[in-house]
Amino acid sequence: MSDRRSFLKKSIAGVALLGATPLVSEPLLAGVNNAADVKPKASGAVNPFQLGMAGYTFVNFDLETTLKTLKSLDVHYLCIKDFHLPFKSTDEEITAFHAKCASYGVTGYAVGPIYMKSEKEVDDGFEYAKRVGVKLIVGVPNYELLPYVDRKVKEYDFHYAIHLHGPDIKTYPDAKDAWENTKNLDPRMGMCLDIGHDLRNGCDPVVDLEQYHTRVFDMHIKDVTDSTKAGHGIEIGRGKIDFPALVKMMRKVNYTGKCSLEYEKDMKDPFLGIAESIGYFKAVSDYA
Repeated sequence: MSDRRSFLKKSIAGVALLGATPLVSEPLLAGVNNAADVKPKASGAVNPFQLGMAGYTFVNFDLETTLKTLKSLDVHYLCIKDFHLPFKSTDEEITAFHAKCASYGVTGYAVGPIYMKSEKEVDDGFEYAKRVGVKLIVGVPNYELLPYVDRKVKEYDFHYAIHLHGPDIKTYPDAKDAWENTKNLDPRMGMCLDIGHDLRNGCDPVVDLEQYHTRVFDMHIKDVTDSTKAGHGIEIGRGKIDFPALVKMMRKVNYTGKCSLEYEKDMKDPFLGIAESIGYFKAVSDYA
């Protein structure tokens, strides 16, 4: 038990958010599989994972609060949502947005998720991403629009990552569905593997990462309470996802995309949960 507690203390040590530090509690142990048997990486090993934040996490907060939070957690990548940078932003507003992010040590690496239900919305999404200056769109196009999105990917030389939504909506419920709908398209067409929604649809995100990794361009990391539709968001390490196994699989398949936390619990007061989740994931990444 002492080794387990040591592991968990390392997972949140030094993670202070807005002057508060989350407490270590026994329920957190439930999210660690055989933590006592997890050994630290060899001295000098490199942690290759680029930790980011899904903009939707901060749907109730302005950009300033978002960036302050990321800086306090030593997180340097943000998937941009339109409530922080509207589609109709001027070039000057886009420049100011990037400058503000840079002042906090943050880079906007992608836009989305963007829902696309018509060719015009596809056009608008690609033009928005081009003007913002990113090369990755996290999108949710209607199935019949996939050939058109494929043409746009070729035209713009972008990567397009379809966001999974679990059992909540019919389009793209899990990794297999995204794979089946993109495997014969341009190799830059793939998925944003939302591991929580994948699990809620009865799938194993670790197995799916191994099977479909050539089409995984982005990941939304989160934890959920159950592998059914009833599952809901919870702090990473407290739910059903086996994060040590996930990290080991990320290493095995040489995953090089971003790992962006999408925290969906207590979204009007998420800060302690975000801090706990980030600290846990960083510790697992160092140990697994």
